[in-house]
Amino acid sequence: MAADVPPDQLSGFVEAVLLLSMRVAPTLSFAQPFTLLRLPPLIRVAMGLGLSLAMVSTFPTQTVDRLAGRNVLTIAAGELLIGLTVALSLSLAFASILWAGRALDIQAGFGLATLADPTTSAQLPLAGTILAYAGAAVFFATGAQYDLVSLWAASIERLPMGYAAGRLDLAALAEHMGSTFTLALGLIGVAVLVIFLMDLAIAFMSRTLPQMNVLLFGFQVKAMAMLILLPVCLALAGGLYLRLFTLVWQNVPRILGAG
Repeated sequence: MAADVPPDQLSGFVEAVLLLSMRVAPTLSFAQPFTLLRLPPLIRVAMGLGLSLAMVSTFPTQTVDRLAGRNVLTIAAGELLIGLTVALSLSLAFASILWAGRALDIQAGFGLATLADPTTSAQLPLAGTILAYAGAAVFFATGAQYDLVSLWAASIERLPMGYAAGRLDLAALAEHMGSTFTLALGLIGVAVLVIFLMDLAIAFMSRTLPQMNVLLFGFQVKAMAMLILLPVCLALAGGLYLRLFTLVWQNVPRILGAG
């Protein structure tokens, strides 16, 4: 650890920790599920520096030894780009969950219903918020946070400090985006199918019973159906959540050009 570093190398060790924290901090600060937790900024900073300290101590050859004779600004830009790429990939997974929940809200008649996120002060969809928090619960319950730490550690081995930041694979990023949003549709597949069949039944009723207020009746029935089917979707969504997170761990190296 830092106590084992000679005094003449301590400044390089501290510099490596601060630079590596730029690879870790974006995910802890801006990416879900971490933004769903109301943690003080000081705690997030301490977590980022602590993880960076542990990884620099574990991989001194890929971190401290690579600082000699290199431009610090160039290294910082590369570290920040890697950190933002990891944060973006994980955020896309949760953005697809929120998008799927928004689609379900609109189909069920809750298009104008939103919830205020106390952490980010943003307006979130009703079903999307429930699905996102369920995804966060699955994330931490299945140990995906340790997979994230393993991803950071593997990135240091394959993309050491000073790694050129101009090798992003935008095609892999677009493929990752398409895969996550396609997979997120499976989270609401059962509810969407049932509500669609209800829409068809209500449409036939409007032709055979024109004197009936079908529009008002349809809103009530679809709202009740969503409230009943949403727990069913959550019960069946465990494997899909895990697949979404697995896509992140698999695609980040490809996006960074190291896959």
